[in-house]
Amino acid sequence: MTYDRKDIPAIADEYVLGLMEAADVDEVEVAMERDAELRAAIAASRERFLPLDMSVAPATVTEQLWQRIEAALPVQDQTAVMPLISNANDNRRNGWRMAAISAIAATFLLAIGLAYSLTRTVEPLVVAVLINDAGEVQAVVEDFGNEQATIRMLADFNIPGNKTIQVWTLPSRDRGPVSLGLIDGVRSARLAVPQLPTPRGDQLYEITLEDAGGSPTGRPTGPILAKGLAKLLR
Repeated sequence: MTYDRKDIPAIADEYVLGLMEAADVDEVEVAMERDAELRAAIAASRERFLPLDMSVAPATVTEQLWQRIEAALPVQDQTAVMPLISNANDNRRNGWRMAAISAIAATFLLAIGLAYSLTRTVEPLVVAVLINDAGEVQAVVEDFGNEQATIRMLADFNIPGNKTIQVWTLPSRDRGPVSLGLIDGVRSARLAVPQLPTPRGDQLYEITLEDAGGSPTGRPTGPILAKGLAKLLR
């Protein structure tokens, strides 16, 4: 499957929601091995849809519901099949149930995905994929340009108890690096961005390891864990 770079977010959403054909799934999984941007987009989609998955309470499917589903299925041509023993009847019912639940699940996921996409009225202005010295994706920053940003941690870091991760950006050389906040532990987080110019393409973002409480100087002092340049989305 060939794809445009601008199609990567949509491809990631379709992959995570299970809306792809099996052949396309295989091609995406092969492409993920060499495409860091695609890997980051898929990780971001998984995290974005996770709250929807966790917000759905499990429901018990009653026998009455299965009977209604079976009643709605096309009537089998009894003259075209051999008489069925009890076990075969059970297998047929189980097959119907599996087909029905698969269809219901697919429809439900599609509805959730479409509804969620429609409610996402604010899109980030820029996205920065942060990589380490080995070229491995460590985090993704989305900056919305409205004093809000998010960071998604895609790697595991061993953070000592007296240390913390701090997020930075460089809006301009004249102003110098500006802190976007601390991450409590190693997880994804929303960041409260101070009054900064509208983020631009090629703007630097990075994460550093600082003493607990953050850098005492207001500038990065610890080792850089990952960094990357922003890419404009609109």
